[in-house]
Amino acid sequence: MKAVTKLVASLTILSTMSMAQTLVSVNGTAITQQDVDRELMTATQGRFNQVPAEKQAEFRKQVLEQLVAKELVYDDAKKTGVLNSAEYKEKYEEVTERIKKEIAIQVWQKKEVDKIAVSDADLKKYYEANKEEFVENESVNARHILVEKEADAKNIIAQLKPLKGDALKNKFIEIAKAKSTCASASDGGNLGYFSEGQMVPEFNNKAFSMKVKEFTTEPVKTQFGYHVIYIEDKKSKATKNFSEVKPFIEQRLKMEKAKAIMLTKMKELEKKAVIK
Repeated sequence: MKAVTKLVASLTILSTMSMAQTLVSVNGTAITQQDVDRELMTATQGRFNQVPAEKQAEFRKQVLEQLVAKELVYDDAKKTGVLNSAEYKEKYEEVTERIKKEIAIQVWQKKEVDKIAVSDADLKKYYEANKEEFVENESVNARHILVEKEADAKNIIAQLKPLKGDALKNKFIEIAKAKSTCASASDGGNLGYFSEGQMVPEFNNKAFSMKVKEFTTEPVKTQFGYHVIYIEDKKSKATKNFSEVKPFIEQRLKMEKAKAIMLTKMKELEKKAVIK
């Protein structure tokens, strides 16, 4: 289990990679960024973006560890014949019935919510009154090459120093694919965009102090090893415009209206029902 924990810890640096990319494979079953994000959204009721930046990385790590643990237990359950036991089959039928009921309720609720209309005036009013919700902090799009030894990192830097522009970027990607021990290696070390606090402090501080198209001329040491970092792009702190967040606001206001409508609907259904 220590090996698994170490592997999971080493993957926390990939928290902002492509949603569909596999973060870790457990006995052949892939756990993707999408799986982690889905769990995070469920755990925070869709408000993960409101979790303090300094706590997001740790939260992601915990969720990934939980998903790995679930896969390990499920795999052992299959191997030990649990899925063929009478107890499992009985529980499975009970759960299946509950799930069918839950799905029917969810579809019913969605149809009711979809009937609710929210005016553009109300959407804009909410946007103007709650702009702080839609602020995107400064973010960096970086690539990195992760190696175990400092000497290896220095050797890589020596190969990159004579290069500039596209030649530098292309060589960086080539070396990342060949030598990086991080799961991002297959994508040329690409970590995507991340904001302050999402990476470990040493990596975070260095990346945010660098310029676009610049790479580190000294290895950056973290708990995972030695990094050579290349900055692909940077985005300044900015507030998303109304058109970008309109669908989100509309869903939020619909859900708020739905609470009152559902309460009325439930009273109507109770009057028609036979409840003893």
